[in-house]
Amino acid sequence: MILTFDSLALRYKDYTDVKGKIRREVQSGRLTQISRGLYETDAHTDGKYLAGTIYGPSYLSFDYALSMYSLIPEAIFRTYTSATFQKGKMKQYSNAFGVFTYRDVPAAVYCFGVEIREENGYSYQIATPEKALCDKLYTISPIGSIKALRTLMFEDLRIDENDFWRLNLDDVKQLALLYKSTNLHYLIKFIKGESK
Repeated sequence: MILTFDSLALRYKDYTDVKGKIRREVQSGRLTQISRGLYETDAHTDGKYLAGTIYGPSYLSFDYALSMYSLIPEAIFRTYTSATFQKGKMKQYSNAFGVFTYRDVPAAVYCFGVEIREENGYSYQIATPEKALCDKLYTISPIGSIKALRTLMFEDLRIDENDFWRLNLDDVKQLALLYKSTNLHYLIKFIKGESK
């Protein structure tokens, strides 16, 4: 369970040194610090449950989500990539639960293609496979042709082509328009050209 400093201060209100009590709870392993003022009661909690609390608003996306959906072959272990908006620069936090990276997507696309999931008493937000792909392509340096996009997706990112064609391509096209990005412009052209 995620606990804030304030909730712990209330829990330990009868102690004269609340900060000392929290420090002793961390030292004993009964609490694990997530970030300043945030603690977790279970040291084995999956970091995906914590990512949105560490820095937000945010949702899991990019490599983490693509790996989770098996769209890319890499297994992502204890590395959590999330999308934010209007933060201005990439942020990274490391703690006992893993490495958490946050980077912006355009505000116009932020709220689309995101699911809220509840598991094991936690809730977290994650991009759909279609949104995770668009987010990822948005963050990559612009390419110059449909051929370069094919190479980027199926050779560089190693997305399985059959898995790509199983995505909801109408969703991909609708989302891609909102990014106003060269890579996503070529993605729309690629889908339209191949589905004729």
